Amino acid sequence: MPNIKSAIKRVRTTDDRRAQNLVYKGDMRTAVKRVETLVNNNDGESAKNALQTAKKKIDKAVQAGIIHQNNGNRQKSRLEKKVNSL
Repeated sequence: MPNIKSAIKRVRTTDDRRAQNLVYKGDMRTAVKRVETLVNNNDGESAKNALQTAKKKIDKAVQAGIIHQNNGNRQKSRLEKKVNSL
């Protein structure tokens, strides 16, 4: 545990940011999994709707700097391919 005041503050802000990043990342993963399960169940209309929300969640994660932009684009592309294959 740090002894210096600025280091103590840094630990606190790092923990706060980590918690917020986990929220963004968890929401994104949940949305992606929802799309994949709908694709596996051959539910086209619901998969398209879920794809839109998953894209928004992925874009939010990219915007927050949680995942790299190329990673987000790759995930969106793969999801779109799965949904379009229905």
